[in-house]
Amino acid sequence: MYSTVNALHSYWAYFTLLVLAIAFLNAMVGFFKNKDFSMAKDLRISLFALIFTHIQLVIGLVLYFVSPRFKAWQTGNVMGNSLLRLILVEHPFINIIAIALITIGWSKHKKETTSKRKFGKIALFYGLGLFLILLRIPYMLWFD
Repeated sequence: MYSTVNALHSYWAYFTLLVLAIAFLNAMVGFFKNKDFSMAKDLRISLFALIFTHIQLVIGLVLYFVSPRFKAWQTGNVMGNSLLRLILVEHPFINIIAIALITIGWSKHKKETTSKRKFGKIALFYGLGLFLILLRIPYMLWFD
C-alpha cells in the first residue's frame, strides 16, 4: 500500500504544482492588466487549484501514516536526522500551512467586489502557498 500511495502522492504533486502555478500566474496577469474576473475561466482555474491542493493534502496525510518512516517517531531520533525531520516534520507542517493560505485566499476572494481585488487576493495567498510548497519539497527523494 505504501508504494502505491507514495507514487500517487509524487505524481499528483506534478499536476498540483502545475495547476497552482497556472492559477497564480492567471491571477497576476488579471491583477496587473486590470482584467474582469470571469466566473467561467478565472473562478474555475482558482477552484481547480484549491481542489488539487486539498486532494494532495489528503493523499499526503494517508502517506504520512502508512510510511515506514513514521515508525521513527518511536525511536526519538527524528529531530536529529535532517532527512527524517524534513519528511516527518517540515514538509507536512509547512505544506499544511501553505494549503491553509490557499484556502484563505479562496475564501477572501469571494468577499471582494472588484475584479482587481479578487485577483489580488488569489495572487497573494496562492503565491505564498506555492512558494511554501516549493520550499519544502524533498527534492532528493522526488527525483530518485
